[in-house]
Amino acid sequence: MKAAVYYQGGGPEVLRYEDVADPVLRPRHVLVRVHAVSIEGGDVLARAAGPAGPAPYCGGYLAAGEIIEVGAEVTDRHVGQRVTTADNGGSHAALRSVHASSAWPIPDDMSMITGACIPIPFGTADDSLFEFGRLRAGESVLIHAGASGTGLAGIQLAKRAGATVYATASSGERLERLKDYGLDHGINYTEVDFEEAMRALTNGRGPDLIVDSVGGRNLEKSLSCAAYRGRIVAMGGVGRDTYQPRVSVIAGQNKTFVSYYQGAELMYNGLRARANVQRLIEEVGRGELQVVVDRTFPLSAADQAHAYIESRQAFGRVVLIPDGLEE
Repeated sequence: MKAAVYYQGGGPEVLRYEDVADPVLRPRHVLVRVHAVSIEGGDVLARAAGPAGPAPYCGGYLAAGEIIEVGAEVTDRHVGQRVTTADNGGSHAALRSVHASSAWPIPDDMSMITGACIPIPFGTADDSLFEFGRLRAGESVLIHAGASGTGLAGIQLAKRAGATVYATASSGERLERLKDYGLDHGINYTEVDFEEAMRALTNGRGPDLIVDSVGGRNLEKSLSCAAYRGRIVAMGGVGRDTYQPRVSVIAGQNKTFVSYYQGAELMYNGLRARANVQRLIEEVGRGELQVVVDRTFPLSAADQAHAYIESRQAFGRVVLIPDGLEE
């Protein structure tokens, strides 16, 4: 099969489009012909760090497609079923093999592109806001990186829940576009300090909840910025800032700090987490939530797609389509 692989860590240029061996179908796995790949922030970070297994290594978390074979012990998935899948690698390819529990059925009328973009961004946003962030109607929430896939999902979910929604982004144009998805107040972090801006917008109080996908110094300021008894949920760390934030800045404020990772929740609390992702897929299918796709690239141009993500121009998801396939 064809795949975008790498032999060492580095920039987007390390990705190569090559023929590699087809994935092995295990007894509890399904083999999926990939139709669309949603590139996650973690995919970019993992590529930069280097192969997580033998080279040539095929990375990537999310892909949607059609099941073409099921393992001997699989009873709840079938050949021909349309699914979206999540795993710790193997999405940047024409075929992937994943555990059946990590393949969620998608509606027949949902595009593969839309389906590919749901499990991690929407699952992470929903858990960060509600399961771990405990957001309630009438509260305020600040969502960092509002124009990212997870940010856009979070803005929609928080607004639907009756919260006042703040978000950061790198331009006024992006912030203006985010209003279509429920943003109440935007902060251009390239022009103003978000902590000072949030205190001004909340009369010195700070938001009840902050969802921080950036990490580093940004996270330290989030810890400081949240309201008394506020909650801060850190996830992702896509900002590439290796600075270790001082948790001591929340001392005396009775705040709650949670470090969230969806992979751990799927592993240790899988029944709940997988059911939650399936619910979100169905809500997107009914038009209650929207997947926003900025641009698609052929799988053979995965290096260009990764470079585009790293340029921070994208508004929403960037998707790869295996060469020769069309929606």
